[in-house]
Amino acid sequence: MKKNQKGFSLIELLIVVAIILIIAAIAIPNLLRSRMAANEASAVGSLRTINTACVTYSTTYPTVGYPASLTNIGPASSATSTSADLVDSVLAAGTKSGYTFTFTQNTSNTPSVGYTVTADPSSRGTTGQRGFFTDQSGVIRANSTATASSSDSPLQ
Repeated sequence: MKKNQKGFSLIELLIVVAIILIIAAIAIPNLLRSRMAANEASAVGSLRTINTACVTYSTTYPTVGYPASLTNIGPASSATSTSADLVDSVLAAGTKSGYTFTFTQNTSNTPSVGYTVTADPSSRGTTGQRGFFTDQSGVIRANSTATASSSDSPLQ
């Protein structure tokens, strides 16, 4: 009696699985690097947005100067010096795209004449590699091993 076989043998299936695993082993590290690069680009864009919002804030409220915190430039139903509605709620909360943003007002004088913002990866090496820094000068600086500061090199 003749047997009609339909389907694949175990060896054929194992070969296909092995090929898929090899392709995945090549693709996954590239995907992770791409995600880190995207998060870093998002952090730099967010710092530019914060700089622009701070300049707009200080121009709109000259007696206050620069904002005291990210929440001061955050969303509001009607813009005031405590909620100027210049950035979205995600950025005003201080965490976006795998980065944590820390806003510090440099002086307690009124009007405020300076601020600093740092953006650090939530998990260095996973969500991003570089930390970023900016201040009222608008120059964004980067450090690939630690929290960035005013002494680090500016972005090119």
